[in-house]
Amino acid sequence: MKAAAFDYVRPRDLAEAVSALRGAPGAKLLAGGQSLGPMLNLRLARPRLLVDIARLEALRRIDDDGAGWRIGGAVTHAQIEDAPALRGSPLAVVAAGIAYRAVRNRGTIGGSLAHADPAADWPLALAALDATVLLRGPGGERRVPADGFMQAAFTTALAEDEIVAAVLVPKPSSAARFGYFKFCRKTGEFPEASAAVLLDPERRLARLFVGALAGAPQPLAGLAHALAETGAAPTQETIAAALAAAAPQLDTVDRRMHIGVLTRAVRQLFA
Repeated sequence: MKAAAFDYVRPRDLAEAVSALRGAPGAKLLAGGQSLGPMLNLRLARPRLLVDIARLEALRRIDDDGAGWRIGGAVTHAQIEDAPALRGSPLAVVAAGIAYRAVRNRGTIGGSLAHADPAADWPLALAALDATVLLRGPGGERRVPADGFMQAAFTTALAEDEIVAAVLVPKPSSAARFGYFKFCRKTGEFPEASAAVLLDPERRLARLFVGALAGAPQPLAGLAHALAETGAAPTQETIAAALAAAAPQLDTVDRRMHIGVLTRAVRQLFA
């Protein structure tokens, strides 16, 4: 199939992009197009207008402000994977495991967040990293914690006339430990189960999230705090109990897969 007819505009700056969205209800933003492209071709999305923001310089920067990184919404997964300043960071680790290199060359961090696929990497990883999503709309900028940005499957806090301008990610301290693991039936596919954990004693952070659920990633706060307090890996029984409280809807197979990825993610902290 081919996409239904639509108008196309490439704004010169972020303000012009916001104005284009505001003037055309139902318009769609185009950055990497890795999700929107197939949806257009299958006619699952039929916008009147496409607003191409892929080349806006303000959205393509990775900046270091000392305390954290500001990653523009149109920065690709490959840029994060390859950035010298991010080498060895949790962000680079997560980016390098997304799909295939061809997808990482085009797909963007802002697009992934805005699309809000329950199995996507960035909603999970950024929630664990205590990131903030910076939105730009007609009323200016507003900030939404990453762990509250995704509200349900393919549903976010993003308004129709707003753009994911950047993601603000605090730098972990030198004592921080990060674990991330996902299970895919085939390399490059969306995971069947995923988990991310951050322990940062200097910043008094203990964050553990499980992903690839029916909706947004779910926190396992009690288990995270227990990890921080004991400094030891929990038993599978403890993990299973925490998962059952956070995601009681899982069937037997899904529960076992999620227990497995949680166990592997936590073990990375103690490797």
